[in-house]
Amino acid sequence: MNGTIGGVALLAATVLTGLMAGIYFAFSVAVMPGLGQSDDRTFVEAMQRINVAIQNGWFGLAFGGALVLGLVAAFLHRHGEGRPALAWIIAGVVLYAVSLLITMGLNVPLNNRLAGAGAPGRIHGLAAVRARFESTWVHWNVARTLATTASLACLAWAIRVAGSAGRA
Repeated sequence: MNGTIGGVALLAATVLTGLMAGIYFAFSVAVMPGLGQSDDRTFVEAMQRINVAIQNGWFGLAFGGALVLGLVAAFLHRHGEGRPALAWIIAGVVLYAVSLLITMGLNVPLNNRLAGAGAPGRIHGLAAVRARFESTWVHWNVARTLATTASLACLAWAIRVAGSAGRA
C-alpha cells in the first residue's frame, strides 16, 4: 500500500512542481520581457494587479502542495524498493525549498514594497519605484525558475528510478 501511496505522492509533487516551474518560466520568458517594454505606469500597475491576483487557492495549492507532497513522497520512499529514488526526491525537495526561500525572502518583499508605493497615478518618482523593483525581481525570478526546474528534473528522475525498482 505504501508503494501506491508513495507513487501517487511523488507523481503529485512532480506535477505541482512542474506547474510552479512553468509559472516562473512564463514570467522569465514572456511576462517580464513584455512588461519591460511598457511605460512605468503600466508596468507598476500590471505588477501590482498580478501580485494581488496570484494570491488565490489554486496558486496556494501548487505553491505549498509541491513541498508537502515532496516531503510525503520522501517519507514513503525511505525503505524497501522505493529507497533508490529517495536521494532524487530529497534533492527535488531541497531545490524546491530553495525556490520558496527565494520567493518568500526576496520576491514577496519586493512585491509588498511595490504595493506599498500606492496607486500608480499617485506615485511620485514612478520611474525610481519601478527601477528599485524590476531588475532585482527579474534576477531572483530567474534564480527560482532554475531552482524549481532543477527540482522538477530530480523528481521526474525519481519517478523513473522508483519505476525501475518496481515501485512508482
